[in-house]
Amino acid sequence: MAPINVTVMGGRKDYVPAKETLPEVDAEGNGNGNSAKGYSYETLQETANFLLARISIRPTIGIICGSGMGAYWKDGSLAESIVDAESIPYEEIPNFPISTVEGHHGRLVFGRLDGVSVVAMQGRFHYYEGYPLWKCCLPVRVMRLLGVKTLIATNAAGGLNPTYKIGDLMIVKDHINMMGFAGNNPLHGPNDERFGPRFPPMNKAYNYEYRKLAKEVAKEYNIENIVREGVYTCLGGPNFETVAELNMLKMVGVDAVGMSTVHEVITARHCDMNVFALSLITNECVTSYETDDQANHDEVLDVGRMRQDILRKFVSRLVTRFHQIDNASL
Repeated sequence: MAPINVTVMGGRKDYVPAKETLPEVDAEGNGNGNSAKGYSYETLQETANFLLARISIRPTIGIICGSGMGAYWKDGSLAESIVDAESIPYEEIPNFPISTVEGHHGRLVFGRLDGVSVVAMQGRFHYYEGYPLWKCCLPVRVMRLLGVKTLIATNAAGGLNPTYKIGDLMIVKDHINMMGFAGNNPLHGPNDERFGPRFPPMNKAYNYEYRKLAKEVAKEYNIENIVREGVYTCLGGPNFETVAELNMLKMVGVDAVGMSTVHEVITARHCDMNVFALSLITNECVTSYETDDQANHDEVLDVGRMRQDILRKFVSRLVTRFHQIDNASL
């Protein structure tokens, strides 16, 4: 193993090891020349062991920080609220993808939120960056091998439900896997039972008790007027949707539209993790041809900054409450 350089700043440890890349393996072909690429269980276990050897905590809750919680900036974000933090850049982790989205920090942050051991992804991977879905979801499987039992996935989304306002928070109660309809699923290829079953159910993908608690916490913080509950869908991106596409999605019951989360949730449920997901509504979807409004990425960042303080407090409290009920169920 190459030497590890450690930088300590403000009580935070930043590890900068030399990257080691383990081989990407081909799953057995299907006989027509096509094969499903992926990393084996053993390869991902080596990645997890690499991390475990360099951190002092053992996380039980994993958080994917979307826009508004530190994917693009540090100051005031949820990731920066983690104490006793130890961070490792993605580019230094064996087999991890590297974020290509401008402004993404791209690191794992280990530490504690209100005394609960967590790991946070500060920046995620998207299909539109050129990664296959299985690779976008690789960190979720690594989290599970680290001992994480609960995943909190956050994202920025366009509000398709006409009652949603910019700045609202939507608790995800279900999703429509549009990419899966087109035959694109992170679980494609041979299944390794050590991760999970061949045919995992998805009718209870989003934990009911977590959703119930989230609504209670919203009342405690007096933000129940901006907290919704609805159905999310993920499209491939990177372009925003057409008017016709949005009206179709509205007809089938979609409340919010984004470019992430669904495949991460599928992967998490496949390996038996409890899941909670939260969308920050950063724009109102354009469903009429009679307007000059256009979606853009800058408004996503602006609304994220506007809501980051509420998001930080809300999610931090959820971590505590989820940890409590998880321990009570043991």
